[in-house]
Amino acid sequence: MKRQLFVMLLLLVPLVNYAQTDTAKLNMPLKKGKINYEETVTVSSKSSEIAARNKAIQWLVKQFPNNKVALLKKRTGAISGEGTFKVNVNPSGNYFWLKFKVDIAVADGAYTLNVYDFYEKPIEKGVSNEYSKIGYRWWDYSQGHPWSAEDKPLFIGLDKNSRALLASFKKAIDQ
Repeated sequence: MKRQLFVMLLLLVPLVNYAQTDTAKLNMPLKKGKINYEETVTVSSKSSEIAARNKAIQWLVKQFPNNKVALLKKRTGAISGEGTFKVNVNPSGNYFWLKFKVDIAVADGAYTLNVYDFYEKPIEKGVSNEYSKIGYRWWDYSQGHPWSAEDKPLFIGLDKNSRALLASFKKAIDQ
């Protein structure tokens, strides 16, 4: 009887261990080891560079109305701004605000959107409500060492929202 109980316990150990380290692989695009989403859209119409930049600025301001400033970098001609989105991580109401940088380059009939430099801000009881870089958290998660059970939904939400942002950009530019 003791032996059967021991064998049953040994069979359960791998299940318990797996449940604690469920870090299913997510296809997060990385650039120099950091989360970075990029989309290049080539357009066939030959609009002026000023009109093209204005279209990109309008998209940026429409996507992030609370961030009405879209800066034009004089040296490179790139459009730069910040974006945020909310990621719900569990039914109890905990969520994260994700803040990130957005750059748009316009050149030779092509627009390149770059979304990078992500920061996360947890909104839950007992946790500091300050923004912090998400890179260390992602690295630990991708290596099988999540910080909490909320990591998986956090990164799924980051990926889903970022890819939706890229699709929105492509759709706006293609019109």
